[in-house]
Amino acid sequence: MVMPPIPYAKALAPEFVRAMSLGVKALRLLQIFCLLIAGPAFAAEQQTQTGPVSRLPIPRFVSLKSDRVNLHEGPSKDHRTLWVYERAGLPVEITAEFEIWRKIRDSEGTEGWVLHSLLSGRRTALVAPWKKEPLMLFAGDHTTALAKLAPNVVASLRGCDGNWCRVSGQGFDGYMQQGNLWGVYPGEKVE
Repeated sequence: MVMPPIPYAKALAPEFVRAMSLGVKALRLLQIFCLLIAGPAFAAEQQTQTGPVSRLPIPRFVSLKSDRVNLHEGPSKDHRTLWVYERAGLPVEITAEFEIWRKIRDSEGTEGWVLHSLLSGRRTALVAPWKKEPLMLFAGDHTTALAKLAPNVVASLRGCDGNWCRVSGQGFDGYMQQGNLWGVYPGEKVE
């Protein structure tokens, strides 16, 4: 049996829809307000996250200490070895910590776990691994070209001012634009 419509439902329906619409709008305004108030605090918290073991910032760049570093699937030697790095000084980014293990990411995006003792706090950078052509290395005036460095050259970071970094290596020492280096964050200052 079909029930006839309730007569007052037609009269309430537009008012109910308007009230619900106002309620949804009010809720969205409240959400936006909360994001505006809490957003900067949340962003600051994200930027100042520290590792539970080292109490150092995460993420952060470090370099490989050894010419042979095993990258494991998980934080133990029992986990499968995914990759073996054979390049001391290669910059990597620490993204997590667990006891004596550090989760790292390389310039190609490969991630895995390594023993913390195989990492060094010494800052290095890769010359634009995403480019195909060599990049110019400049003198301190940032205009006089000194040399061309091929992509993937490992350089020691001597300092960065947020725009330019002083880099050095075997046979070179000069300045390169920070955006052409992997191993330093955009705008990061390194002393």
